[in-house]
Amino acid sequence: MDRDAILAKVIEVVDDTLSLGDDVTLNEDTNLKEIGADSFDLLELVTSLEDEFSMTFPDEAVGTISTVGQVVDAIAAAQ
Repeated sequence: MDRDAILAKVIEVVDDTLSLGDDVTLNEDTNLKEIGADSFDLLELVTSLEDEFSMTFPDEAVGTISTVGQVVDAIAAAQ
């Protein structure tokens, strides 16, 4: 899966998991905490992404991910 396809799917999963409204536009630079994701939301998001992409994020990566682009990078590196 190429980076653009990963980005599109990540945006879809983030939007669905965090129940964002139409007024929030996601892109690679979107900071997850700035759009209201707390630690529970981030854990739920990681779980959803792991299910969607059939992968597991390394524990050390989970604590450093703060933007949609970083999520995409972590998924691309795991493939």
